Amino acid sequence: MKASSPASPPQRSANAETAGTREARLRVDTGAVVRNWNFFRKLAPGAGVGAVVKADGYGLGAAACSRALAEAGARTFFTATTNEALAVRRALGEGPQILVLNGPSAHDAAHIAAGKLIPILNSLEQIKLWSARGAAALHIDTGMNRLGIGPEELSSAAVALKDASLALVMSHLACASDRASPKNAQQMRRFTDAASLFPRAPLSLAATQGALIGPDYHFDLLRIGVGLYGAGAMDENNPQLAAAATIEAPILQVRDVAAGESFGYGATFTASRTMRTATVAIGYADGMLRSLGGRGYGVLGGAKRPILGRISMDLVILDVTGCAEAAPGAMVEFLGPNAPLDDIAQLAGTAPYEILTTFAGMVRRAGARA
Repeated sequence: MKASSPASPPQRSANAETAGTREARLRVDTGAVVRNWNFFRKLAPGAGVGAVVKADGYGLGAAACSRALAEAGARTFFTATTNEALAVRRALGEGPQILVLNGPSAHDAAHIAAGKLIPILNSLEQIKLWSARGAAALHIDTGMNRLGIGPEELSSAAVALKDASLALVMSHLACASDRASPKNAQQMRRFTDAASLFPRAPLSLAATQGALIGPDYHFDLLRIGVGLYGAGAMDENNPQLAAAATIEAPILQVRDVAAGESFGYGATFTASRTMRTATVAIGYADGMLRSLGGRGYGVLGGAKRPILGRISMDLVILDVTGCAEAAPGAMVEFLGPNAPLDDIAQLAGTAPYEILTTFAGMVRRAGARA
């Protein structure tokens, strides 16, 4: 690249030499997970608060997060798969309820029973498969059309489960991120009607977003997932939750760049003025979505530093003009207290769930999780 003036050659620093500072790193604050769990307990004092720890605790470590929550008093946990549930059982030991959202199959039903797990039955076939094996929960589809007993199967399910002691009857909201969506109230009415066939069972309709709509959606148990890890995931007016994940990466090089020079693959950004830039050791190999190129930022020196041009496999370029802290080895925050999960997801054009499970789930770790 050209210098900012003929008398001032480009200032290119040496790469950071300390091996431990040359990679992006994830730090997990399990204390923040507990604080967020307590936020929902206060939000819904009449309901229990279950913890969703599927997808390895949304990328943050299901075992560590589950243990911290159990120590704080959480007694109900949800995973997607049997293998996830068995791992949480090993972490927690006997005692807490662990429910398997995807339900049982012929392959894993015996493992569910042996692990004292609670399958969530989503179909008549699963009800028949699980019959007399132990405790179970029931998922009623009220409009998501994904998993669950459909309206045409409801009467048969009620007959098949008439003598069962169900641990939970649940459904899932399709449009809870939009408080004003009429589908929320429609699903609640359908759920209330269907659940009347199972009068002795505790009820659960709301996950994180449903919990934030209001108390009419709380019923007996909330299933809090992304809210535990720092995101409300609402379309607007998200609560300020504690950041459970912080992702940082080191600056490798700093340089001065003249007006007219371009940055990165495709030369998609051109400097309109003399700029100082920093090349940082993080990229899409670490799960940083390419859609953040030209839209996202890193935080350094107490300010947001825009991403310039495209994100590379292992590198991003930031505008650090006027930032005295920009130097090789300085750590830049890309997700955390100063780069909130909901904000980064909005800039990336995706949901915070994807940011966590992709970004936090993939970033290479220079050190052990907290």
